[in-house]
Parts: sequence; C-alpha cells; structure tokens
Amino acid sequence: QVQLVESGGGLVQAGGSLRLSCAASGRTFSSYAMGWFRQAPGKERDFVSAISWNGRTTYYADSVKGRFTISRDNAKNAVYLQMNSLKPEDTAVYLCAADLTFPSALEAGTKNLWDYWGQGTQVTVSS
Repeated sequence: QVQLVESGGGLVQAGGSLRLSCAASGRTFSSYAMGWFRQAPGKERDFVSAISWNGRTTYYADSVKGRFTISRDNAKNAVYLQMNSLKPEDTAVYLCAADLTFPSALEAGTKNLWDYWGQGTQVTVSS
C-alpha cells in the first residue's frame, strides 16, 4: 500500500510556473506507476500526466503537452509535475495517483484504474 501527499500548489499569474511534488510512503514506491489528475470546481477529474515505474515512459493530456513535465525520483519516493506557461484554465486541485500497473496511453485517463490517491493541492492561475 502507498500513501500520497501533494505539495507545491499556490497562486500564480498567467504565464508563470509551479512545480508540484507528490511524496509517497512505502518501500515499494519504485514499483508503482504514478499519475497526476486535476479537478476544477463542478467539473470531472481529468487526466494530466502519467509516468512508468522507471520513468522511461510518460503520457500527457493534449491540453498540457509541451507545457508540463512529469518526472520521478525513486530514491526520494517522489514524483513531480513541472508546470510552465500556466493558463487560467489550469486552475484546479491537482491530485497524485499511483498504481502497480502502468496503463496504456488510452487507459491512463481512466480514473478507476488508479488504486491510490492523494488529497490534492490547489493551483490557481490568475489572468
């Protein structure tokens, strides 16, 4: 089992950058695929990005491709989301997710395939 705690959210102006972190408990973090989702008020939880256990394969939602970068440090039990060129429409609660199975690109956005979730960190982008 793994517990996830996100941090790094905040208020930023459009065009700015933030780096989110997700700290994971447990000795087997390196076995887990990791993902980031986001949820804006009144909207569905949307897929943002995912990374395989070894960091070699990554997926991105079209809306963030070229602006966001996912990475992980298995020695630190952490996954990161570097967010650049932020837009007001990026405003949401960002949640970290984990699963022992790395989904395909088509499946990565399926929320119920991810077994573990953090509580989220708020990102607000002002115009």
